[in-house]
Amino acid sequence: MKSSKVAGRIAALATALAATVGIAFASGAGAGISADEALQKLIDGNNRYVESKMHSSALCDATARGKLAKGQQPYAIILSCSDSRVPPEIVFDQALGEVFVIRVAGNVADPLVLGSVEYAAEHLKSPLVMVLGHERCGAVTATVGAKGKAEGNIEAIVKAIEPAAKKAKAKCKGKSKEEIIECAAEQNAKDVAADLTKKSKIVAHLVKEGKIKIVSAKYDLDDGKVTILK
Repeated sequence: MKSSKVAGRIAALATALAATVGIAFASGAGAGISADEALQKLIDGNNRYVESKMHSSALCDATARGKLAKGQQPYAIILSCSDSRVPPEIVFDQALGEVFVIRVAGNVADPLVLGSVEYAAEHLKSPLVMVLGHERCGAVTATVGAKGKAEGNIEAIVKAIEPAAKKAKAKCKGKSKEEIIECAAEQNAKDVAADLTKKSKIVAHLVKEGKIKIVSAKYDLDDGKVTILK
């Protein structure tokens, strides 16, 4: 009788412990690495991609899916453009569950995007946020060459990129249109990264507390290299 009671208590304790672990994992106990370590992991992954030595696809099988089914702990948040040629998981050679990706044309940050960043930074404890622009960006190109109001909701994207386009035209005055577009793409990535703390009190607080780091970067369509912008 006593042994059955003990066994029952042990089983109950095991169930409670499993539930606690599951909750902690699902709520994001943190990636367990620093922002600088996270950035280095992305850089290393991009180097593998450039050298055609990718290996993360092997970590996206049924076993990996099973381990991630109850929660995620991505070590980096990547806000990138929706361009089909710039998928962050592939560009950085990352497996399932490693990066929390938000994609929108022109890698701009509206309230919905900001909410996604806040969620991953505050609840999943991802220590790094990267705003990733890219070479020959269509949204930036359209904004630089805009000669009137854009059609439909594309106007909202153009308006978001316009400040960066104006800065680029002044900064790169006298250069070719292609060079101005690249200047604007870099400026836009930098501006979006800088604005995250201005537009989000949550992100600003996490940066102040040293819990997250924000960087901007640009992807080269030709050689696949990602450059961290200063």
